[in-house]
Amino acid sequence: MAPLEPRNIYGVSKLSAEHLCRMVHDASGLPVVILRTGRFFPEEDDMAQEIIQSDANTKANEFLFRRLTADDAARAHIVALDRAVQIGFDTFIISALTPFSPDDCEQLMEYAPIAVDRYFPRYREIYARRGWTMFDHIDRVYDSTKAMRRLGFVCSTDFGDILAQLDREDGVVTSDSRLM
Repeated sequence: MAPLEPRNIYGVSKLSAEHLCRMVHDASGLPVVILRTGRFFPEEDDMAQEIIQSDANTKANEFLFRRLTADDAARAHIVALDRAVQIGFDTFIISALTPFSPDDCEQLMEYAPIAVDRYFPRYREIYARRGWTMFDHIDRVYDSTKAMRRLGFVCSTDFGDILAQLDREDGVVTSDSRLM
């Protein structure tokens, strides 16, 4: 939700590559659409040993702020290819829509479960049935509203969908599939 500031050499190299792509576009007119995708890989997080949540619990939590399905990642690339000539050059964050706004940032850093509870009051009940927990702190939120507005792409799965799926798997029937 803030300007991109690389945190390590990996981030610096990605941003440098984006700048090179911009230079090529400016010099040649070649359409370039850059997708900064959230996490969609099925394997365990490379920091899993430092996270108390299980792999499935971690991935569910991340749908709040930096995850999407592999299907959504593939669809975003197809949309970007279809729209590249019309767009010319641009950069988009591709991630499930987050419920959070900049007003939530302080609470997300202090104690994220309170902010999550404001948007998804039943998440604690659903998580408790599985022995799951929410991250104590969320230090970044990927905001994909520009992709929705300019690219015309929205992920089909978000945290509310994940909660509804967990409820169905647990055999709980609810009329509110968003579980807000």
